[in-house]
Amino acid sequence: MKTKLRWMLPLALFLVLIAAFLLYTGIYYHADPSALAALKSDETVSVTETGYGWFFDGPSEDHVLVFYPGGKVEETAYAPLLHRLAREGMDVCLLKVPFRLAVFDANKADSALDSLAYEYRYVGGHSLGGVMAAGYASEHGEDLCGVILLAAYPTRALDLDLVCLSLYGSEDGVVDPDQIAAARKYMPAQYIEQVLEGGNHAQFGSYGRQRGDGDASLSPEEQQEQTVDFILRNLP
Repeated sequence: MKTKLRWMLPLALFLVLIAAFLLYTGIYYHADPSALAALKSDETVSVTETGYGWFFDGPSEDHVLVFYPGGKVEETAYAPLLHRLAREGMDVCLLKVPFRLAVFDANKADSALDSLAYEYRYVGGHSLGGVMAAGYASEHGEDLCGVILLAAYPTRALDLDLVCLSLYGSEDGVVDPDQIAAARKYMPAQYIEQVLEGGNHAQFGSYGRQRGDGDASLSPEEQQEQTVDFILRNLP
């Protein structure tokens, strides 16, 4: 009986941990109807589902962004922002990550970049996804032109030759501004930071209000339009 208990107790604990993990990851922010609509192709942007996620193919022939979604956010919630970005001049690979947490596949960008022949290649992301994108860039700087961070920051030094764009909302209640400030020591020389006045954390995506976030004075459409303008205006 004692021998049986020795292996039953660890097994029970293991099963409890699995159940807790599945419960935690099963609660996430879902894409709203506008995001689902943006997954459809139109006369300017072709949207296709791929092995790594989604590809937004617009008029650009030389610039592409590989985008990591935010933590516990359905990746398709970023479709309106990325569809707009592709339409205006930068194609996008949207990654689908395990359990909607990029920490479980930090090198997922490989699966997209390996198939791309663009001259100017960037990685980026929102919130936790941006942190993971910066981590990827810190190890693959020689293969990239830059990093695009939305309400995110690097935790390791980035290659000095990389372009780094950082944008976050003035009403962001999720990301600590002190963390962003402390991370500036990791930024390359070509670093451009902007505070989006009236923007918050969640409206870079289209998944509704996020717990702890501030109240935006911009509409989601305005925040995403200004985000696209900031990115394209500051590309080399």
